[in-house]
Amino acid sequence: MSAGVDEQNAAVVPPSEPANGNIWRVIIQIPCLNEEETLPEVLRDIPASTPTVRYETLVIDDGSTDRTVEVARAMGVNYIVRHRGRRGLPAAFQSGIDAALKLGADIIVNTDGDHQYPGSSIPELIEPIIAGRADIVIGDRQTGNIAHFSRQKKILQRVGSWVVRIASETDVPDAPSGFRAYSKEAALRLYVTSEFSYTIENLIQAGKRRLTVTHVAITTRETKRPSRLHRGNFNFVKRQGATIIRTYAQYEPLKTFSYLAFPFLLIGAFLLLRFMFYYLIEPGDTFQRYLQSVIIGGTFMLVGVLTFFIGILADLSGNNRRINEEVLYRLRNLEVDFAMRIRQLEEQQEHQAELMIEHGDDTRPPISLRR
Repeated sequence: MSAGVDEQNAAVVPPSEPANGNIWRVIIQIPCLNEEETLPEVLRDIPASTPTVRYETLVIDDGSTDRTVEVARAMGVNYIVRHRGRRGLPAAFQSGIDAALKLGADIIVNTDGDHQYPGSSIPELIEPIIAGRADIVIGDRQTGNIAHFSRQKKILQRVGSWVVRIASETDVPDAPSGFRAYSKEAALRLYVTSEFSYTIENLIQAGKRRLTVTHVAITTRETKRPSRLHRGNFNFVKRQGATIIRTYAQYEPLKTFSYLAFPFLLIGAFLLLRFMFYYLIEPGDTFQRYLQSVIIGGTFMLVGVLTFFIGILADLSGNNRRINEEVLYRLRNLEVDFAMRIRQLEEQQEHQAELMIEHGDDTRPPISLRR
């Protein structure tokens, strides 16, 4: 049966510990936009539950105009979240994370609705989290070995992932991979603000917040349709590059503005030292001959100093960002805990009603108010 986002919940627990005894509740979220053809294959590929791991599915419909929702219901998806209109992949991803947390997930697995990722690899993906070795696990597609990737795309993937590893201070070989698992703690700590893609921003956030990130090797399938996320390699690189710069600057403003200020300071210092050198050698007419060095060098020095001071101010304001992140984390924790208590109350009332019916009592418990 499909349900809304407030159907079920669990209490706040430390990382790498299941909320329900020894059973790990893993919710597999699938953001979808017109995926009626491939969604059944994705759902059939999801492994069966075991005595220690219970798998549940959550489909996020990002304004589909085909029969995606009907197919999800027919296939027995546990939960469905619907956007009235298309809001984009990052918004769909974040809606899924928020819903899964309220539903009481111990681990959240994200996969795509186009069936490019192997659902059979989910047990290997979540194993480092269950073992307590990681907060986030990324599925490494081993892009260098993918036959249907062009040489240009392989190079771009390799270079892009290298840049992200430097920016995030993590060791993930396949940064754009959307096949990933999050512990409950990691899901509470991260929040998507990008309007293009969540993959890079999440990694940089995780690295800067000192979450443990690892990866496992997976295979991948060739998708049957072109990407809906970008319009070619150049568009992808441009938008992902902007995401990397913006997110890195948000967490390392002093470093970012220092890098920007350095060329101006270097050029300015060179021109001013050039003037001083010639002034010491030929003090007579040096001022008139090399006046342009003083003007241009002074201008570059001024721009460099101002840029550096902007970085200092941005770094000081970073304290407010860290406080806001902690406030958001605690509010989300409270929201999850509140939803769990509401769900527990509803379950108790339903159980009481069943007992009364068994004993022939027509009295019904009060109807609970739902958010």
